[in-house]
Amino acid sequence: MSPTRTLPTVVVVAAGAGRRFGTTAPKLAAPLGDSSVLAHTLQSVLASGLPLVVVTVAPLVGLVREVVASRDIVLLPPVGSASREPLGVGYSIAAGVCARAQSCGWLVLPGDMPRVRPQTLQAVARAVCLGAAPIVCAQHGGRAGHPVGLSAELYNELSRLSGDQGLRRVLARYPSVPVETGDAGVLVDIDTQADLERLIEAEPALAVRQPMPFGQVDQA
Repeated sequence: MSPTRTLPTVVVVAAGAGRRFGTTAPKLAAPLGDSSVLAHTLQSVLASGLPLVVVTVAPLVGLVREVVASRDIVLLPPVGSASREPLGVGYSIAAGVCARAQSCGWLVLPGDMPRVRPQTLQAVARAVCLGAAPIVCAQHGGRAGHPVGLSAELYNELSRLSGDQGLRRVLARYPSVPVETGDAGVLVDIDTQADLERLIEAEPALAVRQPMPFGQVDQA
């Protein structure tokens, strides 16, 4: 058995339209420090040493390939394509889980959470491996955030997810245990430009940006 199969796989969901961000370019491509929102998220996962799969769409695949290997990318069809699949965050999670069906579990991490620490991912992965409950949720100060750890026993349920409900039905049906962390990043997602501005205000070093024209990442 491959050593990585003894560790949960991090499923990075990077396929949403991000309409609340208010720009024509994807929010995940927004500059943050010397890279982008999505690149920071992916670099944290790589630093954790956990296996990963990135579920994304054509406008972002070039950006993802700058950070991870092509074998670790699941490219979704465009909305309204001939596939007629019920796309949405639920479908994205299912696609990532199915792509790593032999994993001992999965950690779901949205691509717009660039401040989750590698150590946090490792802590949630350890909790999944211990098997205390089917679901493990990272939290900070008693507030639940991401990543959400999921045991292999949930495969059938996860593989059938679709639409925009994400994990809500699964979270409602199965017991979970929290993993309290000292990582405020588990609560920090970038939904709007105001969210990005608040993050940069809290961490001024992230304002040091390099030009990143959107055309450079749209290389599907």
